[in-house]
Amino acid sequence: MSNAMDAIEYRSPLRKLVRFFEKSRDGWKEKCQQSKVLIKRLTNRMYAMKKSRDRWKTVAKRQRKELQELRRQLGAQKTRPR
Repeated sequence: MSNAMDAIEYRSPLRKLVRFFEKSRDGWKEKCQQSKVLIKRLTNRMYAMKKSRDRWKTVAKRQRKELQELRRQLGAQKTRPR
């Protein structure tokens, strides 16, 4: 690997190259950090939405059972003679 690195000869002065490479490195590091933050935020949001969905699903099932019971009771009252 060192042979490949030694073979590259730059025409620009080293002081300019150093600044360029540092800026490039800092740029991709910043981009990587921003991506990590976004991934974390989206992951947390996904878990919160899943938790909310599961809670609402439980509420809907409970209400569906209650509705069925009330309809059954109503049907029993209608068929019962007065």
